[in-house]
Amino acid sequence: MASFPKFLLGDNTDYPDAIFIIHTEFPRFILNLADDEVEWLEEFDKEDEEELAASAEGLIQEATTFYDREISRYE
Repeated sequence: MASFPKFLLGDNTDYPDAIFIIHTEFPRFILNLADDEVEWLEEFDKEDEEELAASAEGLIQEATTFYDREISRYE
């Protein structure tokens, strides 16, 4: 199986104002930095939702830190 980085940057011409960060590890999600919308790519049961709520804020902060790091490397 292929190995991917924990975070990837993505864009799409159908969404010209959006910048997407894709989290490739569990729990997988796509974060739209334009509106901070998160799309989870996993199915969660009640037990998972509690754990997710506890870790979601940290994961989203990691994603935005990743984005800031990547952008600084372009400058």
